[in-house]
Amino acid sequence: MAAAGKTADKTTRARLGAVIKSARDIMRKDAGLNGDLDRLPQLSWLLFLRAFDALEDSRELTDDDYRPAIEEPYRWRDWAKDPEMYGDALRDFVNGGLLPYLKGDLVEAPRDRVLVDLFKDIHNRMLSGYLLGDLVRQLNEINFSSSDDIHTMAYLYESILREVRDAAGDSGEFYTPRPVIRFAVKQSFLSLGESILDPACGTGGFLVESLEELVDRADSTETRLRLQRDLRGIEKKPLPYLLCLMNLILHGVDSPTIVRNNALVQMTGEHGPAGKVDVVLTNPPFGGEEETSVSERFPKGVQTKETAWLFLVAILDKLKPGGRCAIVLPNGVLFGEGAGTRIKERLLRECDLHTIVRLPQGVFAPYTQIPANLLFFEKTGPTKETWFYEIVPPDGRKGYSKTKPMRDEEFDECIAWWGGRGRENREENERAWRVPFADIMAGGYNLDLTNPDTGDDLAHRSPQELIADLVATEREILGLLEGLAAELEVSK
Repeated sequence: MAAAGKTADKTTRARLGAVIKSARDIMRKDAGLNGDLDRLPQLSWLLFLRAFDALEDSRELTDDDYRPAIEEPYRWRDWAKDPEMYGDALRDFVNGGLLPYLKGDLVEAPRDRVLVDLFKDIHNRMLSGYLLGDLVRQLNEINFSSSDDIHTMAYLYESILREVRDAAGDSGEFYTPRPVIRFAVKQSFLSLGESILDPACGTGGFLVESLEELVDRADSTETRLRLQRDLRGIEKKPLPYLLCLMNLILHGVDSPTIVRNNALVQMTGEHGPAGKVDVVLTNPPFGGEEETSVSERFPKGVQTKETAWLFLVAILDKLKPGGRCAIVLPNGVLFGEGAGTRIKERLLRECDLHTIVRLPQGVFAPYTQIPANLLFFEKTGPTKETWFYEIVPPDGRKGYSKTKPMRDEEFDECIAWWGGRGRENREENERAWRVPFADIMAGGYNLDLTNPDTGDDLAHRSPQELIADLVATEREILGLLEGLAAELEVSK
């Protein structure tokens, strides 16, 4: 943001894209960076410091009680815009001064806890101080002259996230499309004063959307600060953790309540009423496997290595009485047996699993074809019946791609059908049907139920879709068998 008396051009989306492209071209020349999984964290923490300094500049002008989070000579404006800071001098300053300061290693400079947590695993991987200087100068081309420029950063996030997904390979973690996040948040009917947790928060999509849903209702400084404290996240991996903190800070959350840890360890280690929350909004990793030391933290009957099932158990324990959850889960969790059956039985006996929204195939394409669902439940007593609603792609579409992703309006009919917070006057139609608890129990707690009006219309599906379904199903079956084998091994 520009200081008073200064003028600066807004950073348009096209301009930001050009700057980031040039920055990445510079990093490709450095021998210390091997691929995007090195380059993206390097770009992210430098860009964070650039954007954070702009916010600090704005706060200095408007906040009477302003206290800098980063002091001289470690502010971006002090070193990144110094023409003498280049080459070996810049590299040595970053490695020997800036990063140790941000990590809190310099005892004479006590650090803000958020910054220490953010930078504790950050390293400068660039070997050339000259290329590092070129990169810093390129990032100086980004101006933050108004709040619009902060929103322009969303473009950067999408660009980085696409690269992260491609670079990371099949890790079982798929960043949630914005329309799915917005729908889940909207249909959770959030209120001020509620604690909201995403235990697999990634880059903070659910938390930022929750903030935007509620911030206009916070009409005082006290309620705004309370809202910020009520947004909580847990993230295991360093790059998404960095991006999540950056995301929330750029959206005005001064001290994000984000923990860097394995959520299954974090949540099982928190006991008592103080550790419980009102709302959970999340998309846990699909098909991941946890270490034995993690699964052993859970009761014997549900000790499985399947990450999504363990998340479901941890969430049931984390919710307050009357709390509610919206969670993205793959089909494999819906029909899973063994420990999965016991977990689903507990879910249905302790909570009202009132709605399952069946998402179209390919929502997470091109990164995975695994079919997914949104489950909405409340910890208000046992389920009496579960409503299913099937979202279908627009007419003429078979699925989604990078250039033709899912859109918000594809949820409009479901929102109109929903019946508001009380879910009143719901009716069965060609997309919606309900199943009594007794029928679910009789079916062995299988929740992978297809629309009775359409079934699985194989005649109208392409060979590619059928093969992708078959491969996904075989992989899920293999995962279930491996999990069962592991459980039998443990029980010996």
